[in-house]
Amino acid sequence: MAAESAGILLYKHEGRGLLVLLVHPGGPFWRNKDHGAWTIPKGERNVDEDAEITARREFTEELGATPTGTLVPLGRIRQRGGKQVDGFALEGDLDVERISGNTFEIEWPPRSGRRQSFPEVDRAAWFSPDEARQKINAGQRPFIDRLEELYAKP
Repeated sequence: MAAESAGILLYKHEGRGLLVLLVHPGGPFWRNKDHGAWTIPKGERNVDEDAEITARREFTEELGATPTGTLVPLGRIRQRGGKQVDGFALEGDLDVERISGNTFEIEWPPRSGRRQSFPEVDRAAWFSPDEARQKINAGQRPFIDRLEELYAKP
C-alpha cells in the first residue's frame, strides 16, 4: 500500500499578486538540489488519522508555526514514487526567516559510524505560482494549479 501524506499550501496576496509558500527539505541529499526539490509542508498520515489533522501537525512540526483558519481541500495527487498526498490551501503569512522545525538523525557520511542531525526543512520561501512550478516536486504542481483556479473565481 502506498504511503499517504497531507500538507498545506499556504498562500497570500501581495503587490505582485498571489504568492505561495514552499519548503526545501533538509539533509545532505537535498543540499545542492533546487528545481523540483521544494514541496508543500507535509508529512505522513498516521493510521486512521484525518488528513486535515495530519496537514496541521506537519506544518507545525516542519515550520514551528501553528496554522490557523479554515483549510480548503485541493484534492489528492499521486507522486512518482506512489505516495498519495492530500493538499489543503490556507491563506496566511509566515516570516520565512523565523522557521524552526523538527530535526532528524542519520549516519553521515554513509558507513562512517557517525550520526548527525539535520533539519527536516532547511528553508522556506514565498514564490509566485510560476516560480513555484519550477521549484516544486513535479507531482505536487497540480496543487498550485488548483489554488489558482480557486483564486480566479469571483
